[in-house]
Amino acid sequence: MASSRVRIGVLGLTLLAGLAAPTTTATAGTALSATVEERRLDGTVPQEILRRSGFDVLTAEFAREIGSAGSYSEARRLVVRDGSALWRRAVERAQGRGPAGGDLSRDDDRPLYWARLGMTRQVRTWAPGFGLSDTQRAALLGELERTSRGQTTVRLPRGKKVRRILVTGFDPFTLDRDIRISNPSGATALALDGTVIETADGPARVETVVFPVRWRDFTEGTVERTLRPHLKKVDLFTTVSQGRVGRFDVERTNGAWRGGFGDNDNVGVTGTVPVTDPASQPQWTTTTLPYAKIVAADTGRFPVYDNTAVTEIPAGGTEPVVRPDGPTPGSSARAGGGGDYLSNEVAYRATLLRDRLGLHDVLPGGHVHTPVLQFGTGNTDPATGTVTDPQFVRNRLDIIAQVRSILAVAAGSE
Repeated sequence: MASSRVRIGVLGLTLLAGLAAPTTTATAGTALSATVEERRLDGTVPQEILRRSGFDVLTAEFAREIGSAGSYSEARRLVVRDGSALWRRAVERAQGRGPAGGDLSRDDDRPLYWARLGMTRQVRTWAPGFGLSDTQRAALLGELERTSRGQTTVRLPRGKKVRRILVTGFDPFTLDRDIRISNPSGATALALDGTVIETADGPARVETVVFPVRWRDFTEGTVERTLRPHLKKVDLFTTVSQGRVGRFDVERTNGAWRGGFGDNDNVGVTGTVPVTDPASQPQWTTTTLPYAKIVAADTGRFPVYDNTAVTEIPAGGTEPVVRPDGPTPGSSARAGGGGDYLSNEVAYRATLLRDRLGLHDVLPGGHVHTPVLQFGTGNTDPATGTVTDPQFVRNRLDIIAQVRSILAVAAGSE
């Protein structure tokens, strides 16, 4: 997101977010406890990441400002302003503009993640002197999430001279396994937002957003709410997440199933992906990305695969079966090519939305899994390792560059 695109009034952001300020009289609500995800912020690693990027200053300033807010409307203005500023700061840092704020590599997505949690925790646990209802607190948290994830500032160029690409990424996850984790899809979103890439069909403008790794947000429609206003205006979209070690995968098929793996709040959910109009919900959706051309192209260091495998319960069956070549007629989904976690679900929701908008035959879109972002040799123990190393940075930069190349191939395939 270029800095010129974020000079937008509070009213405009409010309209884009689709929320009006609650009109009911506020009553004093109860301050909430920090979430599991927010409580990780107190660890030494998150604090080091914030300090070495200068993002600790942003969270401290926000805490002071929100603490002095004298009304709900003032608090809302602060949340919109500072949430937008956080996203802008992260994008500008990743793209080499503005201060680095410390010695942490500019391509690092983790400062944004941990700073956002510091801000949401402040709002969640805040007990102002004026009456703040539970509904108002939830609205503030929603505004903060959307603005700090780039979801309210997607700016697509008009006309036919520049193609339009929408890309989504994710927060870091599996943090109890290794709290140092970075997510290359989130880093890619920061590196590419508002940039122009050259394709065989000319220049293409990339706009990006980042999603949380929480089942609850997906159930509440964050994917559809964010993407619906833009899918009819773009020439290509790609949801991106971290996948397997040492390879990219273009996922051919997405499944309508949640496998229960714990999210960033340590909540696991199993069952059919909940969407509107479940009576018309398909078990499977498919990519419309030009996967054959992507796989055949020389896009970078890592091999790229056309992943056709799924796990299904065949029609009339009771046990899951792995199908290397995709689902069979009448089967029930148990895992798409991208598994049964939120990476599969973001792909399923985005491609289902594409289809329900009548865009299946005209809009290329689907999911790309990046390689797992690995630390360097000798820095693999979370208990004794450092938060970064040269190989870690190189791996992340190579993944970002290869996603950019994949997008150029996909957008210039016609």
